[in-house]
Amino acid sequence: MGPYLWPLLLSLCACFANPIEQRATTYDYIVVGGGTTGLVVANRLTENTQVSVLVIEAGASALNNPEVYLTNGYGQALDTAIDYQFMTAPQKYAGNTQKTLHAGKAIGGTSTINGESYTRAQDVQIDAWGQLGNNGWNWANLFPYYLKSESYEIPTTAMKSAGASYVSSYHGYSGPLKNGYVYDMANDTLPHVFNTTIQNLGVPFNQDVNGGKMRGFMVYPRTVDTVQNVREDAGRAYYYPYTGRSNLHMQVNTTVTKILWATSTGSNVTASGVQATSASGAIQTYQATKEVILAAGSLKTPQILELSGVGNPSILSKYNIPVKVGLPAVGENLVDQINNALGYSGTAKTAYTGQRGYVVYPNVTDIFGSSTASVASSVKSAIPSHASAVAAQSNNASTVAQLQSEFTTQYNLLFQSQVPVAEVIFYPSGTSLASEYWALLPFARGNVHISSSDPTVQPTINPNYWMLGWDQEAQVGTAKWIRKLFGTAPLSSLVTTESSPGTATVPTTASDSTWATWLKSKYRPNYHTVGSVAMKPRASGGAVSDRLVVYGTSNVRVVDASIWPTQLCGHLMSTLYAVAERAADLIKQDNP
Repeated sequence: MGPYLWPLLLSLCACFANPIEQRATTYDYIVVGGGTTGLVVANRLTENTQVSVLVIEAGASALNNPEVYLTNGYGQALDTAIDYQFMTAPQKYAGNTQKTLHAGKAIGGTSTINGESYTRAQDVQIDAWGQLGNNGWNWANLFPYYLKSESYEIPTTAMKSAGASYVSSYHGYSGPLKNGYVYDMANDTLPHVFNTTIQNLGVPFNQDVNGGKMRGFMVYPRTVDTVQNVREDAGRAYYYPYTGRSNLHMQVNTTVTKILWATSTGSNVTASGVQATSASGAIQTYQATKEVILAAGSLKTPQILELSGVGNPSILSKYNIPVKVGLPAVGENLVDQINNALGYSGTAKTAYTGQRGYVVYPNVTDIFGSSTASVASSVKSAIPSHASAVAAQSNNASTVAQLQSEFTTQYNLLFQSQVPVAEVIFYPSGTSLASEYWALLPFARGNVHISSSDPTVQPTINPNYWMLGWDQEAQVGTAKWIRKLFGTAPLSSLVTTESSPGTATVPTTASDSTWATWLKSKYRPNYHTVGSVAMKPRASGGAVSDRLVVYGTSNVRVVDASIWPTQLCGHLMSTLYAVAERAADLIKQDNP
């Protein structure tokens, strides 16, 4: 711990000793979930001193938790009390194994336990959201909100020497969220070696992936407070500095179990508040005079809606939950990515030190080379069968025709717009080197639904990893490209043998099937779950409108990754901040 950290912690402890007690029971807005998006919305709404907001968070403060605030501590908070540790259903297409899905349970949500990576999206992907029927959702409209949220910390000369780079116009400098690099960045030749090797394979250097064009290699920025040398989670950015606001209230260690309903407004139902359970088991109710805003994440928000009677009637009826709004899209369209890693023994005489963040975003042509045209033809011809397979397990939420249209849009992004097909990150471990990666845009869609009327019972989560041919082809193709990369100069001079999988396990001439078998035995989820309460027209299988209001309700809104209609190429966090910033403006417009 740096010597400059203790003064910060002491001052924060003094200022925020009791920041998280609510007293009233009626508020203008209730925000369910004190994570990344919920804190943004609460912060922006309470800029108006006449507006009262209650945030209800299932966890508590993690402000003084070293497993959270240490900038080099990624992974330490996983499988602890501030991690939900959701379990998937047995994965049918990957040996019926179950996997853990990590998600933050604390003020700040998953921003307290993630890898701090700040990379946005390809511009045409956000434009595609609008093309799905979501008016106003495009890169041009969202880009200012990335900047509004951000307080970019300009790299020092030493940081630039270590590989940090940026384009000034791509960043904001007066937002709540600090974003940049740490002082103890590794300053050696490794980023130059990776960059040169990657360029030798035809993939360019990208000075800044955050301007909407992501292809290339970069030393990426992270959500850190450079000066204080701590993680900059959503709590530090949007909540703790604002606890002095008398209209911003926080109830911790409290789990919302359902939405309470008042009367119908025409064909819509109106929420009057929420019911929640405290850590002691006491049932509490809180009233909202304007809106209930769900920001509980892609795995919890659908559960809350279904427990409240909003969802697929055939699912609700299994658990004797009265239907308030028949909305089959709730819980469907769940998307995550598949994560694998390759390892290499190194030639270094001493262990690598310092913090690093090396990433490359290759496109399909980079990965498949001269085979790209044939791969494209194969994927395009498989769209009807992919759509049929997904529709068949969607509980009648989507039709084959709807999915064919959406999959065609995704195909065009991959093979015509050539958005990145994979994210590949590099890191040393001792004297060895490793690469972790995930194919960015799988066609598989899964679901998350209640498995009981008891809110303490985890929902059934089925991402359908490895479901479709493209999902496997992209994952295998990227693994083969990584192996080629480590065999290319000058990177090849830094490694001796491939330790995982190794050519004895997966020979250099191995078939795609052999690769797939090994990858399926070693994969993990990528923890980037999105789409389970998708923003699309209701007739197209959507659950919320382009103003993020749940269909069939007059005042229930969703602001989290569950509303994303599609997966994106960057890490979720940066776009979640931007989406939440825009959502706050939509809420203000609708409640003048």
